Amino acid sequence: MLEAFSVVGGSVLTLFLLMSAGFLFGRLGLLSGETLSQVSRILLYVVTPSIMITSFEVERTPASQGQLVSALAAMTGVYVVYMLLSQLLFPREGEEHRGILRFAAVYGNAGFMGLPLIQSALGQEAMMAAVVGLAVFNTVTWTQGRALMGGRRELSLKKLALNPGILGFAAGLLLFFTGWRLPGPVDAAVGYLGSMNTPLAMVVIGGQMAQTDLRKVFATGKLYLASAVKLLGIPLITALVLLPFRIDPVIYVAAVILAGCPTAGATSLFAQSMGRDAALAAQQVTLSTLLCLATLPAAAVLAQLLANL
Repeated sequence: MLEAFSVVGGSVLTLFLLMSAGFLFGRLGLLSGETLSQVSRILLYVVTPSIMITSFEVERTPASQGQLVSALAAMTGVYVVYMLLSQLLFPREGEEHRGILRFAAVYGNAGFMGLPLIQSALGQEAMMAAVVGLAVFNTVTWTQGRALMGGRRELSLKKLALNPGILGFAAGLLLFFTGWRLPGPVDAAVGYLGSMNTPLAMVVIGGQMAQTDLRKVFATGKLYLASAVKLLGIPLITALVLLPFRIDPVIYVAAVILAGCPTAGATSLFAQSMGRDAALAAQQVTLSTLLCLATLPAAAVLAQLLANL
């Protein structure tokens, strides 16, 4: 147990050190809002699809195919639970803030935070489960998530279909089921692009945190409640929901780690694009990201203990 806590805690601490560099760059004026936006687009449109493609460049065997199906079923199942739960949260909040807090409490940073952490703590064997989780996350946030925050008028199947995460997942599945492989130089280039995810994503998160008013972050009570649901409630619910199915321990632990990730950066992006309170959304992302330094290792240890029962 102590070893598992140390491994995950060390991985989280490493990510936070990278975020600290981004925070420092932001405070020093070396990272502007425009630069962060541009780097975020590179991560979203280039780096993340590259990770998804390389993660599926494995031999298709009964075991790997079973892992894919199991991961897809598990991730889909827990996100259905999240969608149902989100409708019950913060019933007394006004319309302007209710959607933001509901979204923030159930949808975590599966791409920028989840993928690097799982790769660091669990290794390459867990990456298929991680990218499946990311694909389900993209599908749900661009449908139910957008409707949750902005109403049904915000639903866009076109944007969902053209989402780079979905396109990268589809390309990865094509390679997995056909056995095709990218030409050597192309494959190497895609691999290098994918390897940029951890440092770039953490620096971007740190830079975004530097642009928030930390005094307001720590002084807003509702943000602590949303963070408690996201960092404690969601991983616990995920662990308990999946436990009776006795799925592959790697998939189980990866699902709980993804569930324990802090509030997704998409919260503030969606809030801004829909005319909601983007400042509140950014503050929630910042607070949950800071608090997850303590909660994520605990969630991972809990998952490993339960997976071995």
